[in-house]
Amino acid sequence: MAKLLSMQSLASLRKPAGFVRSRVTSLGFTKRNYSGKNESSSSEYLHRSVVPSMHYQKSLPRLRIPKLEETIRKYLAAQKPLLDDDHFRTTEKLAQDFLTGEGKSLQEDLVAQDKNNNHTSYISGPWFDMYLSAREPVVLNFNPFMSFNPDPKSEYNNQLVRASNMVCSAVRFMKTLRAGLLEPEVFHLNPAKSDTDAFKKLIRWVPSSLSWYGAFMVKAYPLDMSQYFRLFNSSRIPKQGRDELFTDEKGRHLLVMRKGNMYVFDIVDGNGNLVAPMEIQSHLKYILSDTTPAPAFPLGVLTSENRDVWAGLRDKLIAAGNAEDLRTVDSAIFCLCLDDVSLSDPVHVSHNMLHGDGCNRWYDKSFSIIIAQDGQTAINFEHSWGDGVAVLRFQNEIFKDTTEKPLVHPGSTPAADSVSAVRRLHFKLDGELKNGIKKAKATFDSAVSKLTIDAMQFKHGGKEQLKKSKLSPDAVAQLAFQMGFLRQYGQTVATYESCSTAAFKHGRTETIRPATAFTKLCSHAFVCEAGKHSVAELQAMLHQCSKYHGQLTKEAAMGQGFDRHLFALRYLAGSKGQPLHGLYTDPAYAAINHNILSTSTLTSPAVSLGGFAPVVPDGFGVGYGVHEDWIGCNVSSYPARDVHQFLECVHKSLEDIFCVVEGKSLS
Repeated sequence: MAKLLSMQSLASLRKPAGFVRSRVTSLGFTKRNYSGKNESSSSEYLHRSVVPSMHYQKSLPRLRIPKLEETIRKYLAAQKPLLDDDHFRTTEKLAQDFLTGEGKSLQEDLVAQDKNNNHTSYISGPWFDMYLSAREPVVLNFNPFMSFNPDPKSEYNNQLVRASNMVCSAVRFMKTLRAGLLEPEVFHLNPAKSDTDAFKKLIRWVPSSLSWYGAFMVKAYPLDMSQYFRLFNSSRIPKQGRDELFTDEKGRHLLVMRKGNMYVFDIVDGNGNLVAPMEIQSHLKYILSDTTPAPAFPLGVLTSENRDVWAGLRDKLIAAGNAEDLRTVDSAIFCLCLDDVSLSDPVHVSHNMLHGDGCNRWYDKSFSIIIAQDGQTAINFEHSWGDGVAVLRFQNEIFKDTTEKPLVHPGSTPAADSVSAVRRLHFKLDGELKNGIKKAKATFDSAVSKLTIDAMQFKHGGKEQLKKSKLSPDAVAQLAFQMGFLRQYGQTVATYESCSTAAFKHGRTETIRPATAFTKLCSHAFVCEAGKHSVAELQAMLHQCSKYHGQLTKEAAMGQGFDRHLFALRYLAGSKGQPLHGLYTDPAYAAINHNILSTSTLTSPAVSLGGFAPVVPDGFGVGYGVHEDWIGCNVSSYPARDVHQFLECVHKSLEDIFCVVEGKSLS
């Protein structure tokens, strides 16, 4: 399950190490030239793309259903390092039986179904259903965060100034997108040919039904943008059994939360234009100076509840006369959370931006921008509607816009009739609803009290040195996690790395399985057999791990992993009322999907930190980034695991790896 936005890009087609990933999943994201050369002087738009935003969407290639034989082969290869010989033989027999029996007929049905739905991908519907049918709370289980780097101009990190500029830039992004003027999301393998004004002027005249092929001719790969429309005016609505996604593009207002109180005011006027930036600043200043105490029963905490519990309470809220105000919340352009805290270190930032106190959030909004008193800012987003591609693009664009072309400046004295423009929402609560809020808060507090987060920076090498040694930086980071876990717990366990399949129409994600026979062998050589291997032997193992990880990455980026395919076949069997084949009831299948190491990489000039909670109670949630000369990890755990020791073991593993890369023997 992609918990962050791990977007593994098409850069993998050129080099195995990467580009970006999506549940807290890279960011810098298509290596587009953000020079702004097409920008309009208008304050309404970020820029005016020569090529319409959705120009490539119609001709995007479809996600190909893998061959069942290949899926079974890859599944067994991923199981090999996790099982002893006896268990592997059992799993192998079940897999072969599935391949020649029930799996074969399910595959035929899946292919036929896919041919009848050529407007989408075979995984899109089941993946939406998986998210929306999940009954666990979205906070900790699904919503990730990504924090912004500070504004290079320190005076612009004032909470009011930064919030005002974030709102203005967000509206500019929204208007640019909706006007079709946002540059299409394209990965350029040869930007000297494809990321040029000349090519853009040419490709805009190629019909949309053929445009992808024109881009492909110059090694440019347009990415799916079908999720973008859910960025704004959108919310996840709790329903019994299965939630719904709601979008109302007519909404012109912003939802602001402070001290658990909820405020709204228009940030787009009746003509669809951005409200004057000084008015927005005035309204936010009014909210920040409001002396209304925190509510005894903050409604936002209900969005942290079990989805069925929240659905029942929402029905009661509507019955109590709150339907209009709930609609106002759901249709807001986005949610801005103004927190009365200053954040002292990365761990404090992570806790605040991932979950906060539960009261000053509406976790169901498509995304929320959270701004602390010291100006530290992050995005927390609901995951069912998308996989981070749109959120990451949005974050990159508004960071650039707010830092290079801010519309609100320090020292300005805003003046507007904020008393009339800003409305604080008042909800009617009876005893049952108050009790529900009280229980939700207690449940939330109990859940977050069990979460531990720690961060680590390895400063003795990074991407530059690894690439010079012809090693994949991502493969080395993943190997360090395997070594670290082996060093700490003496095991090789199921590991998940999310990879975007946005190169295809309605692509979602695929899983890279970094725990391999090669990483197991290499980890044991470094951790359990130190001194028994020469430097040359260890270097050869590192290169073998890197090569195989690169192969897995390429396959995943092309939608040719095994996880989504097996998921879709299982989903199809369930929809037909068929009993599950033994492959799916095999304990080994449950174990490989019990991802103790859930990982996602983050690298972007806009992002300082990203994080998410573990996906299983005895797991680690590993957000990481491989930079030019250092490697960073932001890791979470519950009481079953020791995150502090894990990071120490990862650091030691990186020391050993770089020691060998430099030609030195292990001490």
